[in-house]
Amino acid sequence: MIIEKATSKKQPCIHRLTVNIFNEKQPLKNVFRIARGAKTEADVIVITIDDGTHCGWAEAVPYARYNESVDIAMEQVNALSLTDLSNDNMNEILSSLPAGATRNALDCAWWDLQAKQRHTSVEKLLLLKPSKACITAQTLSIDTPEAMAEAVAKLNKPPLVKVKLDNQDIIEKMTAIAKAAPDSEFIVDANEGWSINDLRNCCEQLKALNVILIEQPLAAGHDQDLIDFDSPIPLCADESCHTRAELDYLKGRYQVVNIKLDKTGGLTEAVLLAQQAKLQGFDIMLGCMVASSLAMAPAALLVSEARYVDLDGPLLIRDDREFGFSFDKGVMQPLAPILWGGPQTLQAASNLLIL
Repeated sequence: MIIEKATSKKQPCIHRLTVNIFNEKQPLKNVFRIARGAKTEADVIVITIDDGTHCGWAEAVPYARYNESVDIAMEQVNALSLTDLSNDNMNEILSSLPAGATRNALDCAWWDLQAKQRHTSVEKLLLLKPSKACITAQTLSIDTPEAMAEAVAKLNKPPLVKVKLDNQDIIEKMTAIAKAAPDSEFIVDANEGWSINDLRNCCEQLKALNVILIEQPLAAGHDQDLIDFDSPIPLCADESCHTRAELDYLKGRYQVVNIKLDKTGGLTEAVLLAQQAKLQGFDIMLGCMVASSLAMAPAALLVSEARYVDLDGPLLIRDDREFGFSFDKGVMQPLAPILWGGPQTLQAASNLLIL
């Protein structure tokens, strides 16, 4: 694992906070292909916030689709060296950043630090329902019909599978996959790669192949053709939904919103988005970028609010973190809070360079 580190200026007062940012490259088990490209590693940031006694940490994934990069994240965090950071002004600092990966990592590290300072859990601080085991989708990246059928068979009868598909051979690929996993249900994720005609031409056949959700078929900002489109399968907004600000726009286009903390800018907004979306009649999907259990941990606190869960990022990387999530036949167990979100202090959080 390759780690690069940038450090904000050390503050002399014990009540001041020190923020560090690290870049980790996490190799994947296999090439991961979606409609807009392929990759062999997850390029993530890890942020720590230290008060001199306790250390909170969190992980996020800067995403080029949203004009983000590791370099931009490091510049944003290094700019904090010009500010005296403290418990009193962290919320103000967070609100000054745009929703995205940097704010996500800072927000979640801040919650982790507060849990340690107060000797409790983030779950209790936010008055969330207790964590529980849940079925999570397991992801198939784009390949040939034969290769995708072979890949789903290796998952050994998964209850829920997320299938990445561009607009090439949609039905041929899904037919092969459904034949190899006849008892599974499927989420199809187009990653903005379809046209309205692609959707019209395939949705009835996809329903017959046990597809229960179609995620972001059209490009964000160009999905007006979905208004009042009578889809036989619920449609989920991913790239079209970042924060509560998009909910009015999504009405009449989508029935489900995919909440990813790298889009919301952290757990704080994710909780508020989930609450408001449900009040407005949307179902909730919890999603993730490809990353370790540390990145999944904050989102997993919201599984009780979600109809669909897609937090299988740790299954896609070669080496997950110690004390990461446990997965068994598609069921994701609650996280041991020693990794994130509990009162324990994990040594790796205060000294990342030992990883």
